[in-house]
Amino acid sequence: MTGRAGRTAAGPGAGALAVLLASVLWGTTGTAATFAPQVGPLAIGAAAMGLGGLLQALVAGPRIAQARAALRAQWRIVLVGGSGVALYPPAFYTSMHLAGVAVGTVVSIGSAPLASALIERIVDGQRLSRRWMAGAALGLAGTVLLCAAEAAQGGSGTGTGSAGRTVAGVGLGLVAGVTYAVYAWAAHRLITGGVTSRAAMGAVFGLGGLMLVPVLPATGAPLVASWTNAGVGLYMALVPMFAGYVLFGFGLSRIPVSTATTLSLLEPAVAAVFAVLVVGEHLPALGWAGIMLVIACLGVLTVPSRRLRAPRRATAGRPTAESAVSASSDRATRARDRRTELLPEPPPPAVPPQNRTGRPTG
Repeated sequence: MTGRAGRTAAGPGAGALAVLLASVLWGTTGTAATFAPQVGPLAIGAAAMGLGGLLQALVAGPRIAQARAALRAQWRIVLVGGSGVALYPPAFYTSMHLAGVAVGTVVSIGSAPLASALIERIVDGQRLSRRWMAGAALGLAGTVLLCAAEAAQGGSGTGTGSAGRTVAGVGLGLVAGVTYAVYAWAAHRLITGGVTSRAAMGAVFGLGGLMLVPVLPATGAPLVASWTNAGVGLYMALVPMFAGYVLFGFGLSRIPVSTATTLSLLEPAVAAVFAVLVVGEHLPALGWAGIMLVIACLGVLTVPSRRLRAPRRATAGRPTAESAVSASSDRATRARDRRTELLPEPPPPAVPPQNRTGRPTG
């Protein structure tokens, strides 16, 4: 009993840790893209999600074959998820290109928890816990502060671009956040519908990768123009996209979509730090305050609750099943004894009359 409870309690914790590790890997994508400035955002996105998605499908090929009946039965969800995968990278990388690494990542990932929550509430009818709402409020407040800090720099001419580019980047970031929530929901829906996480992620990302393949011939020529550009493309496909989404699929099999997308708010904080330390972007105090709020959000969502103590307190004050059965048996025995006491005593057996010799007469 103890081992079973331990495994159950460890499941969500392991899932949360996997999502956090994936978020750290994803947080390096914006910085990595800056090492290939000749490659446009569409080509970077197609290489990262397209090649990474096809690689996921290839590695998960045997699992996909085993789950083909379940995937065929839920083909609409696979199609919705694949479309989200295909639409996400153009919006995400163009958002970073226009508004800067910090703001593009913050808006894209920061808007995903709200979109995920709305999808779960409308489509699945799932209620949101107070703990999630508190964590999401902290995370969203942090993203707003980060965006405000970068937009103020853009308007003053000290940021990554003009205020107009920042606004356009924020708009595309919102589109990226919605598409991110869509494919995360689709993968989670497949997993809870009986498909393994490897098969679900491989099918969704493989389909999305196929949709992105036509973009590469049209925009990907700079990727093969130098070893640096090719190295950036391979890194994006193998590390953040392939390895990151394998971890993300593992997490989705153990925690709800709204929790997973909220935990991924660590990505913009990581991206902002890398943008400052590596790219040379400047982040004012307001932006650092936003990062602290994001970290507080992660703390609210990842600290284990103490609900496991409740059953022990309840058990201490209430009879167990065995004691209840024993008490019921004792009550039945006492009731039977009382009924026996109330019954009249049977009359003594009749003795035939005897004569003086002691023999029966007649």
